[in-house]
Amino acid sequence: MPSVPKPVVLSVLDLAPIREGGSVAESFRNTLDLARHVEKLGYRRFWLAEHHGMSGIASAATSVLIGYVAGGTTTLRVGSGGVMLPNHAPLVIAEQFGTLETLYPGRIDLGLGRAPGSDRAVAQALGRDAEAGEHFPQQVQELMAFLAPPTPGQRIVAVPGAGTRVPIWLLGSSTFSAQLAGMLGLPFAFAGQFAPALLHEALRLYRKTFKASATWEKPYAMVGMPVIAADTDEQAHYLATSAFQRILRLVRGQPLLSPPPVRSMEGLWSEPERAHIEGHFDIAAIGGPETVRRKIADLLRETEADELILHSDFYEPADRRRSYEIVADLFLKK
Repeated sequence: MPSVPKPVVLSVLDLAPIREGGSVAESFRNTLDLARHVEKLGYRRFWLAEHHGMSGIASAATSVLIGYVAGGTTTLRVGSGGVMLPNHAPLVIAEQFGTLETLYPGRIDLGLGRAPGSDRAVAQALGRDAEAGEHFPQQVQELMAFLAPPTPGQRIVAVPGAGTRVPIWLLGSSTFSAQLAGMLGLPFAFAGQFAPALLHEALRLYRKTFKASATWEKPYAMVGMPVIAADTDEQAHYLATSAFQRILRLVRGQPLLSPPPVRSMEGLWSEPERAHIEGHFDIAAIGGPETVRRKIADLLRETEADELILHSDFYEPADRRRSYEIVADLFLKK
């Protein structure tokens, strides 16, 4: 039985998913309901991710939704996993998250990514320059300065924002942001929930390049992990077909509304599509309690992650809540 580092820190990544037959309003209610549920279970953070122009994801106005969730909870840290900074002016993000931190002090996180969170057409609609990602390091430092206490003679001050020191995280699925986070002395979250291939290399480089900063003396690594937990392995693999179908639709450029599970994926995907989707879920924990316990323990041991942020994609909200309950019973109950 693999040993598990103690204490285990677990968090939740949510995309405000919209399911077939559902609505955006329903997805928002489900998101808040889930946040309240995991808060009681002992999860540390609840993060929402910026995506645009995707029919099955309702978290586009990320800072607005963070305020909604923070206002409906009491102790949970709420934040972005992440805000795609090249889509925005750093001053605006400083003002938005400075406002959130002022409203909900000590409970707001600001995770930053450099991808567009969309396709090329949506990026154009956002006014995002084709080279925007190249300026990400400078944007991060500009944003950090806006959230720090203002200096004498500083010409532009974020109001609110200045002096709030909202914790900044860098997010990534490659080695670029890992090294940048290390050089800036920031915590780093790797997107293993959808792109696990470079996980170990990114963590190695992050730890190797880390330089202590005013806020972080040592590296702090979070790993995103897909988890589909149910009462039995058989039930979990059945429920996981909703997530498989969603990724299949993404691969095919089809609408991403969450579909009901199916008894078998045979006939729904080609062999190359199956291989691609299985790679997407390479570090996933899909199964009953014992299988999930083993998978999570293995990942914690292999990566030495300080925290895992779990993403659980289900058609039925009740199944999603149950999945987080199972994991909490395994790792968070005292």
